[in-house]
Amino acid sequence: MSASAAAAGTAGTAEPLYAADRYGYSDLLSGPEQEVLGKLRAVLDAQVAPLLADYWEAGEFPYQIRQPLVDLNLMAPEGVADSSGRTSGLYGGFRNFELARTDASVATFYNAQSGLFRSTVLHGGSAEQAAALDPLIRSFEFTGVFALTEPEHGSDIAGGLATSARRDGDEWIIDGAKRWIGGAATADVLAVFARDEADGQVKAFLVPREAPGVTLTKILRKTSLRMMQNADIELRSVRVPDTARLANINSFKDVAALMRRLRSDVAWIATGMQAGAYEAAVRYTLEREQFGRPLASFQLTQQKLATMLANLTASLGMVVRLTQRQEEGIFRDEDSALAKMFTCTSLRETVALAREVVGGNGITLDTGVARFHADAEAVYSYEGTHDINALIVGRSIAGTGAFR
Repeated sequence: MSASAAAAGTAGTAEPLYAADRYGYSDLLSGPEQEVLGKLRAVLDAQVAPLLADYWEAGEFPYQIRQPLVDLNLMAPEGVADSSGRTSGLYGGFRNFELARTDASVATFYNAQSGLFRSTVLHGGSAEQAAALDPLIRSFEFTGVFALTEPEHGSDIAGGLATSARRDGDEWIIDGAKRWIGGAATADVLAVFARDEADGQVKAFLVPREAPGVTLTKILRKTSLRMMQNADIELRSVRVPDTARLANINSFKDVAALMRRLRSDVAWIATGMQAGAYEAAVRYTLEREQFGRPLASFQLTQQKLATMLANLTASLGMVVRLTQRQEEGIFRDEDSALAKMFTCTSLRETVALAREVVGGNGITLDTGVARFHADAEAVYSYEGTHDINALIVGRSIAGTGAFR
């Protein structure tokens, strides 16, 4: 039996869209949505997966994969998107799932444009800004990144954001620094969040990457998300016109509204990574023999594989239901925080078990498990650490915040 058939556990029946989707969550997708995701998988399998080990080890990104992904028109595929370019939340979630099932850096790279930047413009910009820019964002003719985190402020960014903006006639002058900004080196603009010196409120600006006063430095010596090109950004007296300010971001409350949407993207990515690690572990344990038998035939191995599948299934159920509620207009901080917290905790256990059942070979890049094992640490922390998300959930339970 093949690894995929064993993972599906459905001998004699048609293989589902995702072999590990035991409860059939992907059946909620329409036929055209499943067809697009199938085309994405074909590109990932043929043109992306063969490059991953070498580029991960080198700490570089395979930019040759960008155009094949762009050509798929994944943000607004024909027959899936409506006339405004909108797709269903479940389609967007499973798109992140499919990308992350292949590789976390690839998913993060694509989601930096399709999720972080696009959501910032759609929900932070005026109706006119969104209408003008969204078609260009969907086609990758206009690229950008989300620049919020700073060298000294991550979890406390709401009150501690230090980058400043000062109005000077019809322009703004921005000073400060950002850190961990993925994809900045190739973006057209940086969506920079800065505190207005006049009223103390946070605002957002589309800053050209090559504007005078902008300096980018690649972050080196990473042990996680090695392919993703993260940057330190310095902004010294950077001038942008008032038209570059996103009109609907006028406080950190508006930024928090964006984060509610973005955390659900990360939860989908964490869930997809679990699928990738689980499937890699199943493949290996079916093929690898010890004591004259496949590893998958041993009781302890099966128990670990079952735990991995349970983590994945629970995570998938959570992100599907969260997305359905968001489609109904229900956006609550504690809901997206709970999903991000749980799926990333489950991810940590799942990748650890995958590495364990693969044994010594699990620390090499050849089985695929090692990338997921290492990359899980970055996903566990970005877009809100475990502790911060737990406190957001705790606040909703107790009715009082524990933040100080």
